[in-house]
Formats: sequence, C-alpha cells, structure tokens
Amino acid sequence: MSRFNCAVPVDEYLADSNVLFYLSDAVTQLLEHKEEYTQFGVIRYFAEYFSSVKNSNHILFREYNYIRATPHNRASFIRVLWRCYRQIGKSGDLLSMLEYRSLLQLLCPDFPAEMVQSAARIVLMDDAIDCLMSFSDFLYAFQLQFYYQEFLDSVLMIYQDLLSGKSPNTVIVPTSTSIEQLPSVAAEDNDREEQQQDGVEPSTLAQCIDALCDRFKHSHPPRSCMREALEQTDKVSYYSFLMSLAKHEAINQTIGALPSKAELLIDPEMDQELDKLIAQISVSPGSNSSGSAVGGLKEVQRKASPRRNIHHRRKMEVESDGSTEETDSSEN
Repeated sequence: MSRFNCAVPVDEYLADSNVLFYLSDAVTQLLEHKEEYTQFGVIRYFAEYFSSVKNSNHILFREYNYIRATPHNRASFIRVLWRCYRQIGKSGDLLSMLEYRSLLQLLCPDFPAEMVQSAARIVLMDDAIDCLMSFSDFLYAFQLQFYYQEFLDSVLMIYQDLLSGKSPNTVIVPTSTSIEQLPSVAAEDNDREEQQQDGVEPSTLAQCIDALCDRFKHSHPPRSCMREALEQTDKVSYYSFLMSLAKHEAINQTIGALPSKAELLIDPEMDQELDKLIAQISVSPGSNSSGSAVGGLKEVQRKASPRRNIHHRRKMEVESDGSTEETDSSEN
C-alpha cells in the first residue's frame, strides 16, 4: 500500500501501518527512561525511534510480546536473526533445538521454547526432536512458524479434526480466540507423531483452508502457494505440508525478510564490515591484541541492556549491522 495513496481511508491506513502502536510504544519508552532520553531532546528521540523501526533495528532485546505484535516486527526479527547468525550457516555447523533457542534468547530474552520446538518439528518431522539441524533449514522453518503462527495453529486444529474422522462440513473453522485454547506442543507430541504418519486427503484440507482464509483476520500464506503444496501428494500430513510451505520461494518473497536460499549466506555489506574488523584486530599492537579486541566487543555488548529499546543512540552504534552478535556466535 502506498503511503501517498489518498484513496485509502485514514482509519484503514493507520490500522494497516500500525502507526498508533509504534507511537504508543515510543511514548511508553520515553516515559520509562525519560531522564536518559530527554538529554538528547524529545524530537531527536522520536526521530531515532521511528528510524530504528524503519531500519528494523527496533526489535533487538525487546520482549516477546513486542516482537510479535506486528507483521513488520516479526519480519524484522527474522531478518535480524539471519544477519546475526549467518556465519553459522557459512561454517556449516549443525545445531540442536536447544542451541537455536539459546541463540534466539540472546536477541529476545523471553523467547518461548514452544515456538522453537514448533519450528524444529517442521524440519525434523518424524525424526527425534533433539536431532541437529542446519541453519538454513531451521531459519526458513522458523520464518514460516513465527510469521504465520496464528494461521498455522488454526490449520493444525482443522487437520486434527479431519484426522478424527469429521467431514469437511462439520469441521469448525477456528477463530482468533479459539486458537488460544490449543493444547501445548509438548502435550500433543505423542498423538501428533502417530497421526502425521497417516495424513489426510489434500483436496479436503485445501477446501477447509480456503474457508479459513475467507474469515481469518491475521496474515496467511498466499492461497496459490498452499494449493500448489497440497497438489504434490495423495496424502498430506501437517508437518509435510508446512515443510513444503517453508521451502516455497513465493512465500519467502511475500514475507520479504530473507533472501532466496541460494543467496542466504551471501551478504557483501556484512562481509565487508567483518573484513574491516579482522583487519583492525590483526594490526593491533601486542601479542594479545585479538583477544583484547574481541573482549572489548563483548564488553560493549554487555552494556546493551535487554530492557532498553534499540533506538538509544549508544546501542544503535553497537548493533548497527549485527556484526557483534555474529562474532560472539562464531566464537561459540
């Protein structure tokens, strides 16, 4: 939607852009830290806050309810996750679900384990949940699960109804309130592992998903992509369906947070910054120069309080492109 399209009603534009949400958060942050922020001037504070929102830096170290509050916040968090830990993919390291959870909690301290486990199940499907995963596989699965969480929860409810033998006419299409009553992932593990081996008729599931899209208030993947994924097999399980969606390039482009899989590990801008950092370390005087430089980076990172917003001037200087977080992750 163009911000200059005068044909769009004001209320609709405000709702779609979430301007009031960000304005409210900016005021709340200002009141909570007014002694710290007002020394730079209120006008400058708001300018830096909305600049950080535009540049997708605003979600770092914020609480989980904030990073999932808007589609822009979710896409921003996915992009920051990629930029901070891209080096893991370049090195070819395989990590467990618990290790990915730890990495996520470095960016969002209260990030829930259930979300990480759901993303891991998309990758592992029938395998044990403690198997190792590549960074690219986990990242695209996480993107799908995190960005479309409410929709996927509703699809799961429909899938379970179909597995229980209900006809499409008697399947209850979930609402935004009913998905909150979903059983926890852990409680459903055993049943789900048995059920996903059988699967349901793709055409039946597609019919129910179409009905869901007609009334769903949250974001959902393009219908054409979901139909394409369901046409690939005679029987479809919940997690095989999600894996097909996670690999779908059109869905990746719709979200707009990650590059294509072929370009996932390519980031010339970040590589240039890393080369500069390595060059600075290599020319530093003293035998322990590299340790001192890295230690200095860690010390600066410790000063960035998880409770404060990234639009703070000093924190923006530390975080600018995610290079410090990536350096720490590569050391681990």
